[in-house]
Amino acid sequence: MMSCSLIGPPGSDSELNFCCFSFQFLLFTYFKALSRKYSGKICVSSRIHQEITSPTWQRPAPGTERAASNDEIDVISLGRRVRHLRKSANMTLDDLGLMVDAAPSQLSMIENGKREPKLSLLNSLAKSLGVSIEQLLGSEPPSRRAALEIELERAQRGALYESLGLPKVRVSSRLSMDALEALVGLQAELERRLNEQVATPEEARRANTALRLQMRERNNYFGEYEAEAAKVLSGVGYSGGPLSQHVIADIANHLGFTLHHVSDLPHSTRSVTDLKNHRIDLTQSGRSEHDPRSVLLQALGHYVLGHQTPTSYGEFLSQRVATNYFAAALLLPEKQTVEFLQRAKAAKSIAVEDVRDAFAVSYETAAHRFTNLATEHLGILTHFQKVHESGIVYKAYENDGVTFPTDHTGAIEGQPICKYWTSREVFDVSDKFSAYNQYTDTPAGTYWCTARTERSTGGEFSLSIGVPYAHVKWFRGRDTQERSKSRCPDESCCKRPPAALAGERSGNAWPSARAHSHLLAAMPPGVFPGVDETEVYSFLAAHAPEAGPAS
Repeated sequence: MMSCSLIGPPGSDSELNFCCFSFQFLLFTYFKALSRKYSGKICVSSRIHQEITSPTWQRPAPGTERAASNDEIDVISLGRRVRHLRKSANMTLDDLGLMVDAAPSQLSMIENGKREPKLSLLNSLAKSLGVSIEQLLGSEPPSRRAALEIELERAQRGALYESLGLPKVRVSSRLSMDALEALVGLQAELERRLNEQVATPEEARRANTALRLQMRERNNYFGEYEAEAAKVLSGVGYSGGPLSQHVIADIANHLGFTLHHVSDLPHSTRSVTDLKNHRIDLTQSGRSEHDPRSVLLQALGHYVLGHQTPTSYGEFLSQRVATNYFAAALLLPEKQTVEFLQRAKAAKSIAVEDVRDAFAVSYETAAHRFTNLATEHLGILTHFQKVHESGIVYKAYENDGVTFPTDHTGAIEGQPICKYWTSREVFDVSDKFSAYNQYTDTPAGTYWCTARTERSTGGEFSLSIGVPYAHVKWFRGRDTQERSKSRCPDESCCKRPPAALAGERSGNAWPSARAHSHLLAAMPPGVFPGVDETEVYSFLAAHAPEAGPAS
């Protein structure tokens, strides 16, 4: 980092140092202000939240958007163009002022982009400078320096810079080219980091979409995570059956960690790992909706898989998926689970609830694990979905060609599922104890699906596994008489009301919509989105052992 020095003459190193330091301070000040702005206003945690994955997330590159609309004159660009043409003609402000009958001070204000000239003066300027009105108002900067000056002037007049309350750098010919490039570059970096720090849900879904495509390409099977899980299980002498808490404690000890259940775990976390003292802190509350075994195994997964601090949302999300996979591969070991499924396939009686019961895991965990192994070991193409009672998709995976609804970015999450799909029909079934099975004819083919519903604090959700008709012969429940037909994405299927009903009620209904605020809010800043860094560090300090690291 450059050090600060007294500003020297134009073009000197000290001038460049001063300018760079000023913008480094600007970056620091802005992010402090950003932290204060969002503190306490966005309630999120690294239980599932988003940052961004690329420098711009499909946003226009900084500086490519014009500051003025098409109906207005871009006074900054105009001023720089007038100055460039005047100097190219070796004229002073006094010379040009005499030619256009305007005071030099007035022309100076125009050249600095602080005053918009009247049409009559524009005509005079164009004539005196030997160009047309169109050329004078052209969009292309006349030179590289002019482009940089325009960029810096726009930035300093923008809301982002104004919000900092910092003094403005005077953009003049005395400002060296090196200093100008440094200032513009730092401003662009500030905007880029702002984009990274405050990502929209749409941008987060882009990262999720990219990861889901990768999972589909690999049939949701990751041999490297399976190998690490098998190595850990071998290290503690696991021989089969459900993974007990005793064995999980042995795994933690085998990896060199001690476990501690506390009552003051930061609310935005599921667990906190103290890498310095090799301890993992977990909540002692029994009200968590998450399997405490999974929470602990995911925490250990970061260590086993050698994760480093994520630098983007894409990396954060990839790490999260990796640790979830690792935890599932421990709870449902590949060898034992595949053997169980192969026996069920031979008996033509595969059922997700049997996997759930055999390994003492949740239905959702069993369903996810089935998608990991079904194609790789059983040759079965499949899809999975978790759908809210409102019909909105929360999670989805497919490699069997089923047509999930998507938005323009390709994201499935947040989209409404067809009302005639099994994942929606199951909500109307009175028998909540047994799995609900149904055939659905779709434009992409006929699929058989099995689904169950589970209730949580967020409402009721359906969890379903589906396969193409060709693979249904391996599943229990294939003899179901339930069948439906879906024409989605054709809106006449279930999204558009019947003509008679619409004709009677259209224009006479005004519903008060329930706001899905989580779909509108900006994502919180941070390496681990939504986690309060100070809160975590304070927690670790409060629970740090008095002696050295735990053995």
